[in-house]
Amino acid sequence: MRRIVLMVLKLFYIAPYYVYRIGKFGRQQPIDHDEAFAYIQKAACKANRAGRVTIEVHDEKNIPEEKGFIFFPNHQGMFDILVFLATCPVPFSFVLKHELKDIILLKQVIAALGAIPMDRSNLRQSMQVISQMAEEVKKGRNFLIFAEGTRSKLGNKLLEFKGGSFKSAQKAKCPIVPCVLIDSFVPFDQKSVKPVTVKLYYLPPMYYDEYKDMKTSQIAEEVKRRIELKITEVTGE
Repeated sequence: MRRIVLMVLKLFYIAPYYVYRIGKFGRQQPIDHDEAFAYIQKAACKANRAGRVTIEVHDEKNIPEEKGFIFFPNHQGMFDILVFLATCPVPFSFVLKHELKDIILLKQVIAALGAIPMDRSNLRQSMQVISQMAEEVKKGRNFLIFAEGTRSKLGNKLLEFKGGSFKSAQKAKCPIVPCVLIDSFVPFDQKSVKPVTVKLYYLPPMYYDEYKDMKTSQIAEEVKRRIELKITEVTGE
């Protein structure tokens, strides 16, 4: 929370302009998601610098060249999406908790990028979101979804990955890109504003031929296994 306050104080003079500009992208018809993403990325980079956060990105070569894939990272905290928005070399949208859809600035980002709120307490609505994301991916848009469903609150340890999150990839027959976040819980969850480094690793993608005969629960287990192996390799935990 202290780091969020630091970001707000340092960017107080320009934050209203960011809200206005990002909101303007969301009101355009049709929305240019790529242009909106480029602007949001600049804003996210400034926010991270203001918050004294450095992001190390590794293995970007593993991101598929062809559009239409889904990132599946582990979920450590509220800072996670900022990691990707500030550093990802390709535009993407994301699925987020329904409860967050009306937060100022995030609300404008959702509209500008075509992000999709999901109410996990409503099974029917959740399945509609999965289907909607699959259709968007088929059209060549990239998405990100947290398969744990909620942040782990266990540092670099993972919760169970939910199989239902992978139905979208099955429907779209698209590449699955496992992503590893390390220490992403530190910026917003720890009571400190000391400089911090967050690490992001893109793992080799799983293409449809590799997982087409697997159940979604098996895909979830395999993606989780690969992420855990990388965390252990990097941190020794």
